[in-house]
Amino acid sequence: MTVGNHRPAQIVIDQKALYENISNAKKHLQPNTNLFMVVKADGYGHGAVQVARVAQQAGADGFCVSILDEALQLRQAGIVDVPILVLGIIDPLDAMVAAENQISVTVGSIEWLQRAEQVLSDLPNESPILNIHFGLDTGMGRIGFQKPSELKDAINYLESNNNHFNFEGIFTHFSTADSSNTDYFEIQKQRFKEFMEVVDKKPKYVHVANSATSLWHQYGQTNIVRLGIAGYGLNPSGREIADLPYQLKPAMSFTSKLVYTKYVEKGRSIGYGATYETDEDQWIGTVPVGYADGYSRNMQGYYVLVDGQKCPVVGRVCMDQFMIRLPKKYDVNTPVTLMGTSGNETITADDIADHLGTISYEIICGFSVRLPRKYI
Repeated sequence: MTVGNHRPAQIVIDQKALYENISNAKKHLQPNTNLFMVVKADGYGHGAVQVARVAQQAGADGFCVSILDEALQLRQAGIVDVPILVLGIIDPLDAMVAAENQISVTVGSIEWLQRAEQVLSDLPNESPILNIHFGLDTGMGRIGFQKPSELKDAINYLESNNNHFNFEGIFTHFSTADSSNTDYFEIQKQRFKEFMEVVDKKPKYVHVANSATSLWHQYGQTNIVRLGIAGYGLNPSGREIADLPYQLKPAMSFTSKLVYTKYVEKGRSIGYGATYETDEDQWIGTVPVGYADGYSRNMQGYYVLVDGQKCPVVGRVCMDQFMIRLPKKYDVNTPVTLMGTSGNETITADDIADHLGTISYEIICGFSVRLPRKYI
């Protein structure tokens, strides 16, 4: 998709806010704990490479991504000599690519090791070693070993095939760390403890803590925090848990401008399906953003900010444009805030998520590449 550099609409990224969020998280780590910044999904929509560079300045010790290509993007951008862990499962056929680029990968079955070992065995003896982290399914139900006995078998296999692999890490992921109810969290902690009982020699990295775990829980004898959403300045729990050990500053805002305004008489329809009819004479403005940019069609009935005032979205959001009701005449090129602050009013990612019945993660990850990222 083409980036809309000649359109008055952009995602604005506050690098100072990013730095402060990551720096504060680093200061609150348990002793001897590393911070790995999670920059998957293009840095949660903020720009993976740019976020990684700010994170390094703020003290990040490594990075987590979701797919191999995201890790390669960081390496190709010159982010070298730091660990990068792929949290998802890669194809065993790509084991050599990961090894050559010193990218650590997640392993969730002995079968994956066996297939990757076949790939690596076909290469010269001087081929690089692949760093692996065993993923443990303690209750997330996504990927990873489900039983300690399966993990033990994989460790035994690894020890007999250590010419190709380095057992660098082991981890799990808590599915309810962002909930005020800790019952299931404690169940997962106990299951992780049972898994670790079959690990005779701990690897370099043992990690369980995502943003929510690091903010609200004790995470025991581990040495990495995988900082995700909190690094971008958003509360992992949405509104469920308000207490935070340090302030989070949202780094992303979304701004545009009016490209057209008109005075419309009472009884005129606006937008597809004629779902809005003017109940009196009024000013209507057009914003050059639509659902192709990740501004959902279901934003009809919500509002944006113009000159510090709430202006309702009227009519259906189109693919590339939407209309708003203005309190008075405003000129073309008047700024419009879709997410962020204008005057004394603020629209947050959580506000938009509440309107759409989702979570802030989906909002910030959903803005398309057609919107240029502007770094301030």
